[in-house]
This record gives sequence, C-alpha cells and structure tokens, in this order.
Amino acid sequence: MQHEVRNEGRFTVVALKGEVDMRHSPQARKIILASLEHARPVLVELSGVTYIDSSGVASLIEGLQLAKKRQVDFCLAGVSTPVMNVLKLARLDRVFLIHASLEAALG
Repeated sequence: MQHEVRNEGRFTVVALKGEVDMRHSPQARKIILASLEHARPVLVELSGVTYIDSSGVASLIEGLQLAKKRQVDFCLAGVSTPVMNVLKLARLDRVFLIHASLEAALG
C-alpha cells in the first residue's frame, strides 16, 4: 500500500493506493488516525485502492468514529469500484459521506 497525506484547502487529504488488507490495514489505520490529530476535516481519497478487506474497512470506520468524537468532518472521495462494492455490501455507503471525486469534494 502506498499513501500520501497533504493539506488541500480546509481538508487533510489522505490518499491511499494499492491493497488495504490485513497486511496493510494497521498502517492505514495509523495514517488515518494521525490525520485527525490536527482538528481539520479529513478526506480519504480511495481511487487508487484496488482491494480492501474487512480490516481496511474497520480502519475507515475507526477514523469516522474518532472524527465524530472530535466533531470533525470525515469523508471519502473517488471511491474505486472494488471499494464501493465492499461498502455497498456492508451498507456503509449510507454511513460515510462519499464524494464522486477529490475535485468534487474540494470544490
């Protein structure tokens, strides 16, 4: 898994690429939770994620829960088809605020 964290506008953008599976989800979790330390809204960009399993989804959910606790926006953008299929299967597409693209979220 590759990642990039950067500030864009009012958001901290966490861009993940590759597989977010049991092997990589601890790193994804650490990155997502660390991005919430600065009290800025967090946008997780997932267009480059080719596979996500339940441990990867759990990392996203934990980020959402921490954001709610800290009263900070947390959303997903550019969700790839494989990731969206998993989110829909778990009905989490109704839980997360999901933007069609990074540009749409930032605009």
